[in-house]
Amino acid sequence: MKQFTLGKKERLKSRKQIEQLFKEGKTFSVQPLRIYYTVQSTPAVTSPLQFGVAVGTRQFKHAVDRNRIKRLIREAYRLQKNEIQEQLKLKNKTLNVFFIYTGKELPQYQLIYETVRIALQKLRQIIVQSAT
Repeated sequence: MKQFTLGKKERLKSRKQIEQLFKEGKTFSVQPLRIYYTVQSTPAVTSPLQFGVAVGTRQFKHAVDRNRIKRLIREAYRLQKNEIQEQLKLKNKTLNVFFIYTGKELPQYQLIYETVRIALQKLRQIIVQSAT
């Protein structure tokens, strides 16, 4: 049975890991998201897949709007992360991912869901390529 949760161990909260992700990680964009990621071959102590999300204050002055966008992204990610998580376990790799919303207006859930789906497909391809 698939588990559709986003637990504490799956969240990217360590300042050290986030700084390393932005310094050494790779990036790609799927409008309206920019995705930073690092793939490592050492198995993680906590979870093979860790995830973070951010929305800039420059475009969205109100915390209500920023929090809504983050909730939408987290929900879309939570429902679609299982395939990539299984792939990471099989390849014995870890993946740190950080999504940054770069759009200028409040998105609909369908747009976010599709964007996250495309981003996770790209990440799956990257994991497969890094294994070879």
